[in-house]
Amino acid sequence: MSATFDKSFGRTDARPFHLAVIAGLACALLIAKALPQTVDVLSALVEPLCMAGNSAGSAQDTVEPIASHALPNVPGKRVTIVRVSYGPGGFTRAHRHAGSVTAHVTKGEIRSQLAGGPVETFKVGQSFFEPPGATHLVSANASTTEPAELIAVFVADEGAQLTTFID
Repeated sequence: MSATFDKSFGRTDARPFHLAVIAGLACALLIAKALPQTVDVLSALVEPLCMAGNSAGSAQDTVEPIASHALPNVPGKRVTIVRVSYGPGGFTRAHRHAGSVTAHVTKGEIRSQLAGGPVETFKVGQSFFEPPGATHLVSANASTTEPAELIAVFVADEGAQLTTFID
């Protein structure tokens, strides 16, 4: 009796389980196919807004888009998040940003100077703020031997070029 009960019990419960596994695999396949395209589209939209022209002082310097979202409670504004990585001795030449920027150091030490202010060095865990239109004279890795990294959060007008270099 026990063997017959187990057989029928296994058959009735196996079908929903197998269907769930198949559905899960199908969803995973769809996500895997869509994810690279989604990341490529996001990168293509955000990257030109972040940097225009050769801005770096090291071949290891990069700007990587992380996310960008319209702010539904502030029509016409967008928040954009990027990771800025500097190789040893890396820097970004003088520039301005269209909107407000808050930067948070996640690796190494970053030297920063806004026009009219002193050169400051920020360590891991520290943040700094750049008001819209401020001239950012110095943005550099404080080390010539170790990499440095920061996360920058921009709040700017929808479609604005986030960074403009000063010649």
